[in-house]
Amino acid sequence: MALVHRFLNGAYIFRHCPKPSASCPFLGTRFADYCSSSLQKPVAAPGKTSSQRNSEGDLQGHHQREVALDITSPEEKPEVSFDKAIKDEIKDHFRRLKDDLVNHWIGPEGRPLHEVLLEQAKVVWQFRGKEDLDKWIVTSDKTIGGRSEVFLKMGKNNQSALLYGTLSSEAPKDGESGRSGYCAMVARSPRGPFERKRAYDWSQFNTLYLRVRGDGRPWMVNIREDTDIIQRKNQMYSYFMFTRGGPYWQEVKIPFSKFFFSNQGRIRDAQYQLLLDKISSIGFTLADKVDGPFFLEIDFIGVFTDPAHTEEFAYENSPELNPRLFK
Repeated sequence: MALVHRFLNGAYIFRHCPKPSASCPFLGTRFADYCSSSLQKPVAAPGKTSSQRNSEGDLQGHHQREVALDITSPEEKPEVSFDKAIKDEIKDHFRRLKDDLVNHWIGPEGRPLHEVLLEQAKVVWQFRGKEDLDKWIVTSDKTIGGRSEVFLKMGKNNQSALLYGTLSSEAPKDGESGRSGYCAMVARSPRGPFERKRAYDWSQFNTLYLRVRGDGRPWMVNIREDTDIIQRKNQMYSYFMFTRGGPYWQEVKIPFSKFFFSNQGRIRDAQYQLLLDKISSIGFTLADKVDGPFFLEIDFIGVFTDPAHTEEFAYENSPELNPRLFK
């Protein structure tokens, strides 16, 4: 921290350097723009310009005075206080910690317990502004050298999120990857005070509820559990979502018992039931090997309790495949 303060206090010395030279390779383009902008002269008013052109001597004298006044004084340094920024950040985390402690005594999520127990439906994600889009991450096979592109923006009237782009199954020419062609949208994991991990508790619900509008492509809905085990970072639970296409919205209801267990994109023989009290994120993946443009518009993502659905787990297990369940 002391080194950073010393660098900031001495940065004004280099403001006369218009561009970073070979002797200063550590100076970036932003610093060069900052230097060049600080050397720009103030533009004189039109009335004063005519008076400055009376004689060449007056112009040279004015130019000398201008150069003399261009020396940066310590008082003109930008006020950057790391101590204040750190204190404000710590205060914000303690405020959030206080709110969590108060809400814990009131009930789950700061609501009375009887309201939570009687709740039959809940909207977890909705899209009504840019702050809702910041809760999501979009990615594609460009990370491995592919050509697919994906973007996320607000829909019409700021009432939905529009995921669109172009899918390309052309494999990267790196001599290693043999397959390509996917685009994905993943929710950020919730964080608490001091960046502590949080998880969604959906144990009182049994069905995932979405309102979407697509172009007829099949999507994969992926749910991740909150776990700190490194070996399980590529494990997820997935199920298919088929969009109808056309201008009409469709309501998709997927029971949690239908989600199958996979690891690194491969469906495992031994299936495990999804732990609904340790949900960390949800995502949507397109990888149907059909090159071309695509779009998926999402109104909201929620959960609800379907009293007609009584199935606990849709997949069979045997002692040979999953001996842990039969001990």
